[in-house]
Amino acid sequence: MIRFDKVSKTFRRQTVLDELSLDIAPDDRLALIGSNGAGKTTMIRCLLGEYVHQGVVTVDGKDSRKYRTEVLKHIGFVPQLPPPLKMPIHELFRFSAAVCGSEVGRMSELAARLGLDMDEVGSKPFVKLSGGQKQKILVAVALGRDTKLLILDEPTANLDPAARQILFSLLAERINQPIIISSHRLEEVAGLVNRVIELDRGRVVLDDRVADAIDPGSAQNCELGLGRAEPAFAAAIGEWGFSPSDDGLTWRGEVAGPDRLRFLGMLSRYAGILTAMHLSGGRLSAPRGGNGTEGEADAAPQD
Repeated sequence: MIRFDKVSKTFRRQTVLDELSLDIAPDDRLALIGSNGAGKTTMIRCLLGEYVHQGVVTVDGKDSRKYRTEVLKHIGFVPQLPPPLKMPIHELFRFSAAVCGSEVGRMSELAARLGLDMDEVGSKPFVKLSGGQKQKILVAVALGRDTKLLILDEPTANLDPAARQILFSLLAERINQPIIISSHRLEEVAGLVNRVIELDRGRVVLDDRVADAIDPGSAQNCELGLGRAEPAFAAAIGEWGFSPSDDGLTWRGEVAGPDRLRFLGMLSRYAGILTAMHLSGGRLSAPRGGNGTEGEADAAPQD
């Protein structure tokens, strides 16, 4: 489906992609990992036909730059950094739907599932939204259209745990579609993919198949016991949508399968007060979206 044939890209005499050669099949759900500066975002931008480069990138046999307009019609893309768009959200949805032949209603529905109140944010300029709100809008635009390929560049940036759970659920609905997810943290995306490509200095240094990928639609019901009530823990676990018992010593909630490593990492900070933890598997229930007012998070560093 996608082929990179000896693709090189240089910025100010610095080689970012170094004769990159790679084939991506229609059934690949690809994690593109590597440290900042490894070339992940540049590779994606070449795939989208944005950069002049040496070598050839083709999508379904078409040169992605020469036939860029035609190629982009079939790609849903969530960028690493939100563009500085000044148009109101309702206008952005109408424009995006017209360009790709989709429906405004689908994008609005997805935004609502992600926890946005469209009556509240619909008339606001995109540039005035918080980091989390912008990310939800970009996801709604990308997933609200019929595409052959999804490309997500650091898709969980600025999203709180509840919104990430919804994102995983949405991706689970399109599990048979080829996906490229770029991240500098494999643990965030490991459960969504069946292949891992690692870049270093613009070259492939790891190409591995994932035999036991976590179902993106899976979830684990979780019950936690505490030795004492702790306000800091209550604030942290509350962000994951957990609910306490009356005495605050038992907390119950649901963790999306792909998010479990992040969740366990958070719990490790409170190991001193944890007395019990019980996890049981299942499928994602209808997630509760956030209120869309989360604060502006630090922007992910660019490649």
